[in-house]
Amino acid sequence: MRILFWGTPEFATPPLRALIGEGFDVVGVVTQPDRPRGRSRSQLEASPVKQVAMEEGVPVLQPERPRGPDFVHSMRDLAPDLSVVVAYGHILPKEVIDLPRLGTLNIHASLLPRLRGAAPIEAAIAQGFSETGVTIMRMVSALDAGPVLHVLTTSIEPDETGGELRLRLSELGATALIEALALMELGEAREQPQDDAQATYAHKLARENAFVDWTQPAEIVARRMRAYDPKPGAWGVLSSAEVRLYGARAIADRAGVAGEVLEAGDIGLVVACGAGAVAIREVHPAGKRRMEAREWTQGQRALTGARFRTGITDLDNG
Repeated sequence: MRILFWGTPEFATPPLRALIGEGFDVVGVVTQPDRPRGRSRSQLEASPVKQVAMEEGVPVLQPERPRGPDFVHSMRDLAPDLSVVVAYGHILPKEVIDLPRLGTLNIHASLLPRLRGAAPIEAAIAQGFSETGVTIMRMVSALDAGPVLHVLTTSIEPDETGGELRLRLSELGATALIEALALMELGEAREQPQDDAQATYAHKLARENAFVDWTQPAEIVARRMRAYDPKPGAWGVLSSAEVRLYGARAIADRAGVAGEVLEAGDIGLVVACGAGAVAIREVHPAGKRRMEAREWTQGQRALTGARFRTGITDLDNG
């Protein structure tokens, strides 16, 4: 089976390595163009998927957009039987989806039809799911709506961060893909239509989505901090300075005005929420490195009694 692999970030590298390791004929990789990196923005860096492809001697295509006659011609020259898409980063036109003889499969990091869209990992934690997984589906024009070929599930640990869950799901996705392809080769794959009435969505994260709403109960605040760790990082504004916040633990028996710093010391940074409080283990102040909260508070004037802003709309008003 000749496979054309599509992907860009680190999340997509375990499935690519699994395909190559299991002996599948990966005839090419489609990934996004090299992007500027570093403070000077003068150096171009290849995507993690391109780096794996180069290590393995797999041809690479890097269109700005995966469409147009030149790109389609390049794709036809590779003569893929199947495309496999994992976090590529662009919507594929129908012509491209349908070009391989066996169509296009996608690895999606949720239990579809729940959490269709760009940020299912963060949403699963932020919404308090106890279980998630990966879905291998046939790609169609509608967003994450194609029939399902294979599903693997996993529990979400109580203190698991978005970054930790992403790493586990990338490996689980590799396993699920190989199992799905084995079923296809044996003629035992059964495609199950999704129930669109049960669909929910996890849209692409914007900066404002990660702003901490301290008026929410502590458990919700803590989940959101875990969900956005390490990226984009839950953030708040204290004394007019932006700081990202990590490693939150809900404390039910502490109370105060929402956003108020109740304690700053060895326990970390304890901040009141709409109900209860959260103990924050790590912070990343603007312009500095990520550090233990207790280390940061030692270099500050007394923080106890200070308050984080509770609304994002008034940040420019002093």
